[in-house]
Amino acid sequence: MNKIKAFLKRKDIEFSLQRYGVDAMSAMAQGLFCTLLVGTILNTLGNQLHIGFLTKAVISVGSTAYTIGGLASAMVGPAMAVAIGYALKAPGMVLFTLVPVGYATNILGGAGGPFAVYVVAILAAEAGKAVSKETKIDILVTPIVTLLAGIAIASLIASPIGKAASWVGNLIMWATELHPFMMGIFVSAIVGMALTLPISSAAICAGLGLTGLAGGAALAGCCAQMVGFAAMSFKENRWGGIISQGLGTSMLQMGNILKNPKIWVAPILASMITGPVATCIFKIQMNGAAVNSGMGTCGLCGPIGVWTGWVEPSAAALSNGAAAYSPSMVDWIGLVLVSIVLPAILCLIFGQIFRKIGWIKEGDLKLS
Repeated sequence: MNKIKAFLKRKDIEFSLQRYGVDAMSAMAQGLFCTLLVGTILNTLGNQLHIGFLTKAVISVGSTAYTIGGLASAMVGPAMAVAIGYALKAPGMVLFTLVPVGYATNILGGAGGPFAVYVVAILAAEAGKAVSKETKIDILVTPIVTLLAGIAIASLIASPIGKAASWVGNLIMWATELHPFMMGIFVSAIVGMALTLPISSAAICAGLGLTGLAGGAALAGCCAQMVGFAAMSFKENRWGGIISQGLGTSMLQMGNILKNPKIWVAPILASMITGPVATCIFKIQMNGAAVNSGMGTCGLCGPIGVWTGWVEPSAAALSNGAAAYSPSMVDWIGLVLVSIVLPAILCLIFGQIFRKIGWIKEGDLKLS
């Protein structure tokens, strides 16, 4: 047993929630962002603003032509796998070999491909790390083991994982359509909390394929956390806090939440209000890329996702019955209210109440 522990330590193979549940998932979300999300934004901008170089095909593979954005989106599987490998501190040859592993796994996983890539990339990366630099022919052994392990594991579990994730996502979306008020509260609160926790709400939403009303509720919850904390902590953090939390991430408050969990109550309450406002009053649907549902106001990706869904729904949204349309003034008002105005107002009110009753004290929301 001691030899095994020593071997794992030498190989930097660490079985921990931090390594797999936080580092790997956060990196996976970055891979999603840099390919699928950016590609979707570029395609939408090109089509809506008639930007020639963004709408022109730059490469054709068989009968399929790819724009710059389309090419970026097509590389989402490899990007996620490499990002996960990087987070696991995989050596170079393991990292590079994860490119075909991620590509194959994402395709085999179907609609739930992101979760399949998450699991398979971790297993393939750790297998590659285990044999890396253990032989004199490392240049052959490491990539071959990584590739064969990754493809073998993907062929066994990628499709079941993808189908299971897709089933859960479809169940959540179906339940939200059926009970928009209660599910609006539930989805908004849970996904919003996931955004503030050191896990990736974006990766979760992408893996589950959350679009439609459920995606709108998730957007509301994420915005409530980010804008809410930014507004509520303005006294302590000023404009730097507005930018770092409102356009960055509310995860910055995690250290303060551990010291005083009561500071988290206001954004959670705000999300429980804005969620059903989104689903029942304005009927906001996230029909852009599902990853946008878990982005909130980070780089304004959440609201941009709603806009892209209005004018150019994603393939997943189209499969669920979405259709392109021209947004009305009410649509725009609802998006601004749910994404920015209501979270700010609600958290300012709740924050003031909690300061008066002693739940929030001076310095509790100060970012270090």
